[in-house]
Amino acid sequence: MEGIQPLFDRKMECIYCQHKSSVKNIRSRFIKVSSYDTDFCPQYSAESENALLYNIHVCPNCGFSYSADFSPYFPPSTRESIEDKICANWVPHDFGGERTIYEAIKTYKLASYCAVLKKEKHITIAGIYLRLAWLFRLSEDSAQEIRFMKLARQEYMNSYSTDDFKGTQVSEVKLLYLAGELSRRISDLPSAVRYFSMVIERQKQTTEPKIVEMAKERWQEIREDKKSQSAELIGS
Repeated sequence: MEGIQPLFDRKMECIYCQHKSSVKNIRSRFIKVSSYDTDFCPQYSAESENALLYNIHVCPNCGFSYSADFSPYFPPSTRESIEDKICANWVPHDFGGERTIYEAIKTYKLASYCAVLKKEKHITIAGIYLRLAWLFRLSEDSAQEIRFMKLARQEYMNSYSTDDFKGTQVSEVKLLYLAGELSRRISDLPSAVRYFSMVIERQKQTTEPKIVEMAKERWQEIREDKKSQSAELIGS
């Protein structure tokens, strides 16, 4: 591996304006995940190996920002909206080089705005918000982390109610687990218990037993916390 750098240039063509540019990506052999948080946030061995930083492509020509999860289809009137609200106000900026966490946060915020204007699926928007929460967790900004966890949870709930997650890499069980775990992390425990229970109810139908086990663990943690709090109140 001597002489091979973790980052390499990848050619991209903007799905909005077809402008060609190059962006940095991390070679898969350099990506080393040491662990995952309970909401699937990956913990990388080094910040320089953080693949999250490079998920979003920002077109330097028009400003349209998107991930690989975006559909190439633009619903009626969305192009006009993007032109008016994104492109017309775009100050040329190149995010194609090496990124810091703070630069990556800017790209995700741009992508979330573009996704809303483009009327992307709720499941796609949820994924962007969730990753924003992860980046704010890494930067130790708990207020913004909670803000984007709330936004992500709402989009996951919208996705579940509209079934727009079907046909994507996010299964029903994983979606419900994430809705539950995000509810737990923002201290909405009744909703967390409800979503975890929905995951557990599907344990005989799912092909993802690990997620069911995780739901059981989170549910048990909530139960134990409630017992501890009750004991403290009685003791006081």
